[in-house]
Amino acid sequence: MRTWRYWALDYETAPISPTPTIERKLSEDLLNLLLDATRIRLRADVPVGAYLSGGLDSTVIAALAHALVGDRLRTFSVSFEDSEFDETRYQQEASSFLHTQHARIDCSYPAIADCFPDVVWHAEQPILRTAPAPLLLLAKLVRDSGFKVVLTGEGADELLGGYDIFKEAKIRRFWGKHLDSHWRPLLLKRLYPYMDGIQRQSPAYLQSFFQVSEENLASPFFSHLPRWQLTSKLKMLFSDAVRNELLDLSAITTLEEQLPPGFFSWTPFNQAEYLDAAYLLPGYILSSQGDRMAMAHSVEGRHPFLDHRVVTFASQLPANLKMKVLDQKHILKRAARGMIPPSILQRPKQPYRAPDGKSFYAFPNDYVEEMLSPKRIAQDGIFDPRPVGALCAKFKAQRTTSVKDNMALVGILSTQLLLHQFIHHKTGQFLCDHNSLQTFTAS
Repeated sequence: MRTWRYWALDYETAPISPTPTIERKLSEDLLNLLLDATRIRLRADVPVGAYLSGGLDSTVIAALAHALVGDRLRTFSVSFEDSEFDETRYQQEASSFLHTQHARIDCSYPAIADCFPDVVWHAEQPILRTAPAPLLLLAKLVRDSGFKVVLTGEGADELLGGYDIFKEAKIRRFWGKHLDSHWRPLLLKRLYPYMDGIQRQSPAYLQSFFQVSEENLASPFFSHLPRWQLTSKLKMLFSDAVRNELLDLSAITTLEEQLPPGFFSWTPFNQAEYLDAAYLLPGYILSSQGDRMAMAHSVEGRHPFLDHRVVTFASQLPANLKMKVLDQKHILKRAARGMIPPSILQRPKQPYRAPDGKSFYAFPNDYVEEMLSPKRIAQDGIFDPRPVGALCAKFKAQRTTSVKDNMALVGILSTQLLLHQFIHHKTGQFLCDHNSLQTFTAS
């Protein structure tokens, strides 16, 4: 038996300055490819629905599907009681505009906590976000509605420059050209208006946090350095034994050895795209958050943006058509004019997120207490009970928490549940009925 890569992303290395005529032609080509990719993915022996988040990508796919099947299109979405995460307004606007039959599930804090053991059971690996949980509940809604196949908008952000990390990297490089500028770092605060921690910080802190230095500017991983630096701090929660095991391991070195030869000659924008498309997309977005949650209820997700023809076409587009100045997915927005509501076309990017740590402490929860108890943490040996205890106390006291705190809590809890379900073989103790947590005796 042997394993090999039969296809890999490649990017256009020669810069192009598209004229208005070329830009219009490319946007039309993109739309035609997406329409055919959607048409192919509507082929099924059962009805096909569509997820509708209220964002650009899913709305474009729903619009294309509606153009092909008409008003019988069914759409499905998640709403949150927390307004920070809720996109119900845009979902309703999109459904009304497209005349779809729409259904949604309201996701509360307890609902996320209750189904989280089930999420980990199906993900089969540690996760740092609760975002898969609402999608597990959404898949149940789809199946209960009599559907087994849904179209989704995954892939557009990675292929067409949609993530804030691409915009962030562009701003950081802009700042890096004049490190003494007082005004340029303020662009980073405008980029993340919903993050209080960023808003309160000084330019000196922002420069350190966002890794803006001459040395880092030369790194092919410049776009992702702040994310990796933040996540690496979670290692401080490991036990001494685990940290000693990791001393000689370098994740970045391992990654560098896996990269294709052409990576280092690509533009910084394409390098950033590749890192998300080759690692984040298949490892988390399509797996832990996507396919595993959907297939838990025997729902198949189909992704027109990941049609091989669309992927190849997008990889050859010039970067300034994907992000024109700071306008993300510029060419997709141009292609979608008139197809979707103007409010969705013009709205700022809102990444799909769900309430993290707060979900587990909004109400008392027995399994969370058990999994994160000092005795259990010490017994399993992966994490250090003292910093874990301090982290849990912070959430219990409802003190201000950061992105790092939330990732840490979810990562620890998911790892503890993995140990409990797969290593200790107590698969029956925490089972979820998606309404309340049912406790059963382990088999």
